[in-house]
Amino acid sequence: MTPQSALALAIDPALRLLPDRMTSRPAKVLVLAIALQESRLKYRVQIGGPARGYWMFESGGGVAGVLRHHASKPHIESVCEALNYPPSVNVCYRAIEHNDVLAAAFARLLLWTLPQALPTSAARSWDYYLEAWRPGRPHPEPWAALYAQAQAAVTA
Repeated sequence: MTPQSALALAIDPALRLLPDRMTSRPAKVLVLAIALQESRLKYRVQIGGPARGYWMFESGGGVAGVLRHHASKPHIESVCEALNYPPSVNVCYRAIEHNDVLAAAFARLLLWTLPQALPTSAARSWDYYLEAWRPGRPHPEPWAALYAQAQAAVTA
């Protein structure tokens, strides 16, 4: 999937299911950059791991976190209702492997659980990503280029 396709087919539709205050340009850029970092928009299942979807969510991590966090819970419940899924960890974990709109909504809402404003630079975005995703083995080397690619796609 290309970054432009991810925007058109997953991220923009997901953001339309969320309140307007969650749909800023920095939100789109960061959600897209994280998908590029996590899966390169090529892998729906983590190689050798349990994570699913382009944003690589684990059931007991990001999926459960978004479904339970006070800031994200009402919003993900609304998204689940709109997409005809029960707001269940097991159901959503299985669904995000193939439902990119649901997966993108989870990604945006995981970012929503952090109290800080969304960053607008690659360096600050890397720190924000680390705090939200808590990757086991972070790979900072490609981040700046992937973030720039996301910025270009959102601008286009």
